[in-house]
Amino acid sequence: MADMDNKDQAELDPADLEDVEDVEEEETGEDVNSKARQLTVQMMQNPQILAALQERLDGLVGSPSGYMESLPKVVKRRVNALKNLQVKCAHIEAKFYEEVHELERKYAALYQPLFDKRSDIVKAAYEPTEEECEWKADEEEELTEEMKEKAKVEEEKKDEEKEDPKGVPEFWLTVFKNVDLLSDMVQEHDEPILKQLQDVKVKFSDPGQPMSFSLEFNFEPNEFFTNTLLTKTYKMRSEPDENDPFSFDGPEIMGCTGCTIDWTKGKNITLKTIKKKQKHKGRGTVRTVTKTVPNDSFFNFFTPPDVPESGDMDEDTEAVLAADFEIGHFIRERIVPRAVLYFTGEAIEDDDDDYDEEGEEADDEEGEEEGEEENDPDYDPKNTQPSEPFPCPLASSVRAGFPDTQ
Repeated sequence: MADMDNKDQAELDPADLEDVEDVEEEETGEDVNSKARQLTVQMMQNPQILAALQERLDGLVGSPSGYMESLPKVVKRRVNALKNLQVKCAHIEAKFYEEVHELERKYAALYQPLFDKRSDIVKAAYEPTEEECEWKADEEEELTEEMKEKAKVEEEKKDEEKEDPKGVPEFWLTVFKNVDLLSDMVQEHDEPILKQLQDVKVKFSDPGQPMSFSLEFNFEPNEFFTNTLLTKTYKMRSEPDENDPFSFDGPEIMGCTGCTIDWTKGKNITLKTIKKKQKHKGRGTVRTVTKTVPNDSFFNFFTPPDVPESGDMDEDTEAVLAADFEIGHFIRERIVPRAVLYFTGEAIEDDDDDYDEEGEEADDEEGEEEGEEENDPDYDPKNTQPSEPFPCPLASSVRAGFPDTQ
């Protein structure tokens, strides 16, 4: 058998031997790459290594690369000239946004008659004509005439059974409850008041005045407060910061002011009364103490915290103002211009379409990571460090230029 093996090897073509050697080398390379990938995965799953890497990266943020220091002095001078040009660009950009604000004001006046008519329909001050009510939905295109007639008869029958409603009942309440950002604010005790909300408007500052916009909430007379108009004004700035001109990225919301709500006695839903029992240490007697404390309510929106002139705020105040600025900006940019689409839910579907795909990918990646952690014999959940929260761009102000609203 040994002689036969030697004979077979002798009969092999040298080229065949080269092919065999090449394959073996390729397989060895794949093994090395596979081991390297496995090692990388294991390292990235190790909390201690990740923490050390994050600490190293944090230390690099804002630190000079050393390249500028290595440049000749004459080149550094020219780079400084380029940076001065960049500052001038920032000031021109600020002027651009000021003119954009003027355009917004101009077109707001063109939109307003349409929004006024919308308000009249909602509060039953105007009944639209048959022509104005004609709307061909996509699904109706495929319906036969017989099916359309049948559907029309059924709708008329339902209308006869119900009382004739006025306008579009609970229009703005439905809009707010359909938007996640606002629905979290709306409490059950807010709903009877928000049913009385007739319109929400955006008003821009007058020409020559500091840049700002106001949200106006128009209510019909109600038993809860005597106001028929509640307002919230947001002050904006469109100029580079002298100390950090390169951070300029469009107008910023710098602060906001609400209004005083004249609550009817006993109807202030932003406050609640609680009772606590206190026991005397010496005598052992018990007494009941009544306290008035803040209550969660949509109407807290009209009493935001003050922004100190120094700009120094604690984390809680920053978080409240960040959320407030985001809500105000969203109402201005999305809710008021497209209210009927949020009422029907169509705008919500569009918003979901913008984010679903990315969200699903993120969920898949997260699921894979969790699976890898569970399968890792060295994984210890006790050693897992909580990840740092993503920095919120609203921590000090909201970019109020033109975010992607589609």
